Amino acid sequence: MAVVTTKAIVLSSLKYGDTSLIVKCFTLQEGVKSYMIKGVLKAKKGKLKPAHFQPLTQLQLVANHSNKSSLHSIKEVQVIHPYETIHTSVVKQTIVLFLSEVLSTIVQEEEENLSLYQYIETSLIWLDTHNEVANFHLLFLLNLSKYLGFYPDVSEVDKKAFNLLEGRFTDLVYDKGSLLGEEIMLFKSMLGINFDAIHTISYSKKERQIILRIIVRYYELHLEGFRKPKSLDILETVFS
Repeated sequence: MAVVTTKAIVLSSLKYGDTSLIVKCFTLQEGVKSYMIKGVLKAKKGKLKPAHFQPLTQLQLVANHSNKSSLHSIKEVQVIHPYETIHTSVVKQTIVLFLSEVLSTIVQEEEENLSLYQYIETSLIWLDTHNEVANFHLLFLLNLSKYLGFYPDVSEVDKKAFNLLEGRFTDLVYDKGSLLGEEIMLFKSMLGINFDAIHTISYSKKERQIILRIIVRYYELHLEGFRKPKSLDILETVFS
């Protein structure tokens, strides 16, 4: 058993029994860890509160990490970037639910990944402090692929098709796995930009749905076990 002090981002929390939660976090120091938070749903006075474990909340934890169990325990918790707008905006809340579902699926490693952690941390602070966020989740997922090892190869960006499976531009067109025409134009408009340039992209709601489904398909092809998120339909409803 080791006592660890680390920053952590909540990926998911699941009710266990009537009073407890199992919380999955991406910790800065040790990657993904799951914690059993006993009695948190009924305790009125405890240090740990259910609100600490909302999706993608950023925390400072003092935790007991056990070598023998896959479920660990939390001694102390503090919210380190209290969100100002995420909890009051339906759009931002929906984005956060969608991204927490995606991140729960794809962030698995139990080891430090500083660059991935910092990307998620700074992206969420950006989301909380900006108003034009309709395309945030699209750019977040596209740029996240850099940290997962399959960001599109843009060295031949002028070729007429984009091969989703190979992750590169090409003049060879395959029927199923290629983007052409409108799809490739939508896709290209997001390449190479960061959040501060996001306002330069204006998609209609139909275009936003097209590009989101392209990116989800791209993830399905490159990440084993990745499935279309259940919250995808809710996200599309909010933006329609």
